[in-house]
Amino acid sequence: MYDGGKIIAGLVVFLVLVAFPFGFALVGDAAEPDPQPPASGSCVKDAEWMAAWHMDLLDDWRDEVVREGDREPVVIDGEEYPKSLTLTCMDCHDDKGAFCDECHDYAGVDPFCWDCHLEPEGR
Repeated sequence: MYDGGKIIAGLVVFLVLVAFPFGFALVGDAAEPDPQPPASGSCVKDAEWMAAWHMDLLDDWRDEVVREGDREPVVIDGEEYPKSLTLTCMDCHDDKGAFCDECHDYAGVDPFCWDCHLEPEGR
């Protein structure tokens, strides 16, 4: 066998490098739990759906209101909701720091909502 020791050493180094991210993921962030938004009663959709898809809902509402001029409220389960971040979402979820920023910071995303909307004062 030609240079068998070098080949085996190279394979061991390769396997350690490939396995490192998986091992680090198992122990690296285990102490930091996912943030949980505060409960706020009824919402446009259930909490699990909103956590995963709220940005799509807000984008759809923006397109309908701003670009198409459709300001008709959304009716879900007999409840009317204005297509509005500030009138619908922030009416119940009034603590932007605890409700929005905590999850967005955790996920490493920088939403552009506040490029157009005014941030709630004192929140």
